[in-house]
Amino acid sequence: MKAFPRLFRCLVVAACGLAASAAFAQEGPLETTPPKDTTPDQIIQRFAAKESEFSKARDQYTYRQSVKVQTIDGDTVTGEYREVFDVIFDDKGKRIENVVFAPMSTLSQGGIDLDQGDFQDIRHRLPFVLTEQDLPEYSVLYVGQQQEDELHCYVFDVAPKKIEYASSVEKQKRYFQGRVWVDGHDYQIVKTYGKTVPDIRKKHGDEEYLYPKFTTWRQQIDGQYWFPVYTRADDELHFKLQDVHIREVVKYEDYKRFGANSRILYEGKEVPKSDQKPDQQPPQDPKKPQ
Repeated sequence: MKAFPRLFRCLVVAACGLAASAAFAQEGPLETTPPKDTTPDQIIQRFAAKESEFSKARDQYTYRQSVKVQTIDGDTVTGEYREVFDVIFDDKGKRIENVVFAPMSTLSQGGIDLDQGDFQDIRHRLPFVLTEQDLPEYSVLYVGQQQEDELHCYVFDVAPKKIEYASSVEKQKRYFQGRVWVDGHDYQIVKTYGKTVPDIRKKHGDEEYLYPKFTTWRQQIDGQYWFPVYTRADDELHFKLQDVHIREVVKYEDYKRFGANSRILYEGKEVPKSDQKPDQQPPQDPKKPQ
């Protein structure tokens, strides 16, 4: 988010209502014991391979993504940004975005605006995927095992090995830094917590580009892969001239395989329809706000 330094408002990014299928898993204690019958490096290589498969599979799906952003001063909404777009295929089979709802933004009235980094995050970094291709750019550290409702997960801290700064926000390559939970059965990421980096503070001038910490939950959509369904952020950004309270929600809904590519690949092989499982719901939290 980019702040306007002449204004001194407390800002909140708030989001669409919670999707009924999205969930906050109830976490068990973090156990720091080493994994049995395997090593952290073997787990990392295995889930990176599965993430690579998932990344290709997700490219065969259409879905709807919605975002709602509000600025709030006390209890008063001072500005709003909303966007709903469908990720679809055109008549030539090319993947495109079709914006279905995007009223004029009034966020500037609240003192901030979304920058190019925010839009990159919404499309690419909030639904974080760590593939074999991306793995060499990251340090991945095993921190333990943890229960997420009925899922037994391996927990890893993830950070970029090196960040090279670009001359502009548009050219800056962005990374994820935080923690991932890997399901011990499917060896896929089911939950992500962290933030996108780098934040950018210009040495000369008042330009600042800061980004909140977020959590993304996934749901098993096709019986084989875990798809992002819900992202939530609730964080405070410390600009030079003001602190900004951020709340953000992004929803990913209505996943459907594109007709021309209606195959499910698992471990490099096509899964027969008779073997495909019904959709599984993510872990539920009875304390989740409605």
